Amino acid sequence: MEIPERDEPVTPAGRLFLQPEMNQIIHALIGVKCPWDVEAVKSEIGNSLMVKHPRFSSLMVRDSCGRERWRRTQVNLDDHFVIRRDPISDRDTVSDEDAVNEYLADLAVSSPLPGDKPLWEIHLLLAHNCAVLRIHHSLGDGISIVSLFMSCCRKIGDPTQTPTLGGVGSGGPPRRRWSFKRLMMVLWYTLVYVLEFVLRSLWLKDKSTALRGGAGVELWPRKLATAKFTIDDMKTVKKAVADATINDVLFGVIACGLSRYLDMRSSSKGLQDGLQITGVSMVNLRPQPGLQDVIKLMNSKSGTRWGNKIGVLLLPVNYFRKAGSDPLQFVKRAKAMIDKKKLSLEALCSYKVGDLVMSLLGAKVNIRTWLT
Repeated sequence: MEIPERDEPVTPAGRLFLQPEMNQIIHALIGVKCPWDVEAVKSEIGNSLMVKHPRFSSLMVRDSCGRERWRRTQVNLDDHFVIRRDPISDRDTVSDEDAVNEYLADLAVSSPLPGDKPLWEIHLLLAHNCAVLRIHHSLGDGISIVSLFMSCCRKIGDPTQTPTLGGVGSGGPPRRRWSFKRLMMVLWYTLVYVLEFVLRSLWLKDKSTALRGGAGVELWPRKLATAKFTIDDMKTVKKAVADATINDVLFGVIACGLSRYLDMRSSSKGLQDGLQITGVSMVNLRPQPGLQDVIKLMNSKSGTRWGNKIGVLLLPVNYFRKAGSDPLQFVKRAKAMIDKKKLSLEALCSYKVGDLVMSLLGAKVNIRTWLT
């Protein structure tokens, strides 16, 4: 007689993503050149490591005390595939990109993933040669999930080899020599940013602008737009600012774009230069950067386990009038701010605090207030 596997408790980070105020679902889009072969896709997924993975083959259940647990189940692939054969839009003037963006925007405010099956779906948009992966964030973070999917793929030229992503996971960050000055800077910036994190979580709020929604904003209709930048243009801007990174350039572009948007949507007299808009960024806390070895991720004794090993950083964006006069200033300000953030332990502290709060208080904590 087979002894059923015991339910596995959901980690504190996973429990946070399962709370009604969060209910975070990852939507990832894959585009292909050739039409999808539905049966071939189902066959490959059915034979892959994915459906054998404990998270992708478990139901999320609650015990008598209301605590979330994973319960292994038999995966029925047909329950996880949504096949859309017709074009998303009836209008001939809508491009594939705009149509798929509209579909993703609708998914963002649609009903949550059903609890009677493992918390993932694959939507095949046959008319647009696209697939949408819909995965609940409690199953794992971006690094875990991308590493799993890459392990399920093979190179066309050599089916025995898994594909690689250029520049991802190739070595860790450069080793830095520790000095007394550097140690003092780490302690100082950690103290400042963790204190700011706590204050903004509990009391402080940004000034109301055209970027802030009203009550029930999470239920408002959404629109997804895409912006494209060539890597060569990004590198040109990067060279114009000493020791800048691509992330510095990207954040500078976001800050400049938001300032221009506020100029268009708001009265310039009502907004002061330096007005702060607080953004949030998730940071990978694993010791090994980039893609991970899936076998090690699935090994409970490994030092880099599967799950949500991510911290939170608050990234301030500042408004300035006449944003187009010198856009490089936004990149310089972004670099100065991000360099300080890199010296702090804010992300690690936010992870530890979130883990402690969910472990001790669980669903009793006011998630909405904590995340505001």
